[in-house]
Amino acid sequence: MEHGLSDSLKLIPKKRFGQHFLIQASAIRTIAEAALASRAPQLLEIGPGPGVLTEPLLADGRPLWAVDLDPDAIAVLTQRFQGVPHFHPVLGDAVSAPLGSGGPFSVVGNLPYNAATAILTRFLVADIPWERMVFMFQLEVGQKLLGRPGEKEYGPLSILAQLTCRLTRLMKLGPGSFRPAPKVDSAVLLFEPKAGAPPLARRKALLAFLHLGFSHRRKTLATTGTGVSPRTRRKACWRPRVCPPPSGPRPCRPPSGSNCSPHPFPTHYRPERVPYADHLTPLRTLAGTARQG
Repeated sequence: MEHGLSDSLKLIPKKRFGQHFLIQASAIRTIAEAALASRAPQLLEIGPGPGVLTEPLLADGRPLWAVDLDPDAIAVLTQRFQGVPHFHPVLGDAVSAPLGSGGPFSVVGNLPYNAATAILTRFLVADIPWERMVFMFQLEVGQKLLGRPGEKEYGPLSILAQLTCRLTRLMKLGPGSFRPAPKVDSAVLLFEPKAGAPPLARRKALLAFLHLGFSHRRKTLATTGTGVSPRTRRKACWRPRVCPPPSGPRPCRPPSGSNCSPHPFPTHYRPERVPYADHLTPLRTLAGTARQG
């Protein structure tokens, strides 16, 4: 057994933190190599646990911040890598804690199952400079992120992720690759920033409207009204369950007697069937409308 893998036995996984420690040597190498292929000047690891990924990342020589919510994990890492000047352990929740300083980062992590989507969402909508991300998810979450229009996996987070990133599935791992073995398979995804992605200032609003539409698949935003101002409801004809015409989105007519100008959301707008790129223009406009409403 390699040194890093033997060290992983010193830390007891905790169910409340959603910990499943990676023990497959070939997967560790592949994930570390994918993260180190970035030219980012600094590295950021989420959920390092006992440090099986931390060791090869530190060997590269770049400054590494390792963020973990488990005090025992931080204690193990601090002892194991004491004297390494470019190692910076951080005790905190990756959903909200400060994540290193400077950047941009190459980000890598075997994400805890119970917080993976929240952590990913933070990196997609917050002002955290990153050059690439290599994350481990439950296979079901990975399939949702890679979902295509018309598939049941296709949803708000997959649309935002595909609008902002180029996604690549690097590998699929079975339960035997972890300690303790989870009940599900896992997938490793590579995220690279996409040119022309919506600006950070708009992304939270975009995601909020996507969640709204997908939660009311047989209604328009004008009739649901959840979390939307009256002015925006009058302008937003977003019908989740109806597919847009082949010619693409067309402006909807404002209600009779309304002062609203035509809006780029079509009346035949079914988010789960629309290619992710086609969400960008109407959602950007609607997000701007919501701020003014």
